Amino acid sequence: MPKLRYLAVAVAIPVLAASSLSARERMSRECRQEIIKLCGVQRSNMLSCIMENRQKLSEPCRAELRERATGRQKSSEAAVPEITPGAPPRELSYGSDPLQKMDYFGLKTSIRPPQPLIINVHGGGWKRGDKSNATGSAKAPHYQAQGYAFATINYRLIPEATVEQQAGDVASALAYLIGNAARLGFDPKRVVLTGHSAGAHLVALVGTDPQYLRAVGLDYSALRGIIPNDGAAYDVAAQMTDGPKIMQQTYAQAFGSDPARQRALSPAQHAAAPNAPAFLFINVQRPDGIRQANGLAEALRKAGTPAEVRLIPGEGLKGHMEINRKLGEPDYPATPVVDAWIKSVFN
Repeated sequence: MPKLRYLAVAVAIPVLAASSLSARERMSRECRQEIIKLCGVQRSNMLSCIMENRQKLSEPCRAELRERATGRQKSSEAAVPEITPGAPPRELSYGSDPLQKMDYFGLKTSIRPPQPLIINVHGGGWKRGDKSNATGSAKAPHYQAQGYAFATINYRLIPEATVEQQAGDVASALAYLIGNAARLGFDPKRVVLTGHSAGAHLVALVGTDPQYLRAVGLDYSALRGIIPNDGAAYDVAAQMTDGPKIMQQTYAQAFGSDPARQRALSPAQHAAAPNAPAFLFINVQRPDGIRQANGLAEALRKAGTPAEVRLIPGEGLKGHMEINRKLGEPDYPATPVVDAWIKSVFN
């Protein structure tokens, strides 16, 4: 994937200026100055700026980026093990930060052709949570039994990272998985992205604002669908006005007070096409979550994107936690709903 190879280097450009790196690892002074003049020094904006303006760079600088990217991609591929069917979950790194990791659960048996992949993004108010303790014990074995591979990812947390960077982490993890699909043993053309609570917001944002996938060389053909699980921040400004008071400090930490930034981080503001191909919202009986899910689903449908909202028994915080922890259990009401929808988008 040439774009992914190109982007693997672009992400690291600010680091490559560090004096602690060897001469072989450093980018040339001329190319580095070109990039800084064009894009500044803010790491969070560097990748998208280069992708949008790379033709303004000199050909020697573009060639240097391509050469470095090719070497980095080969190194990344060499680090990814072949996953043997039935092997225990493997922790993999999709970036250099300690939190940019994932657990990958391969297929239980050797199935050909390669089978689809479900990617899970944990919740935790954008500031806590973990790929293991926020996943629920039933998800991975249930989806493996359905013939799917399963991955659950960590991402950087606020306040050390921004919500924008968290959405970028979700996209980067997706790109890493797709770029290594052959070694990992899944079908890169059949991928569903799901997330719970804050993770629901992040997957909805990645599924509606194409800048995050573009930044890693992907578009919405990389996904079959998005499942936001009991989220309630799809229209950030509205949620900060009429959402539960107990969450207002968390929302303020995540989204700040700038209305323009709040709009930029609202999936409902990006619901005009293009979007991911299909959405399934699952929600327990929480009024703000239902209101937010219905609002985004309606906006998506107006743009021609299929979007369903399915309500599941359960109330308050208990219901909010159960829809994550119990999903995959055969007698939990959300499990057959999600199973049927996933089967429909993979067929």
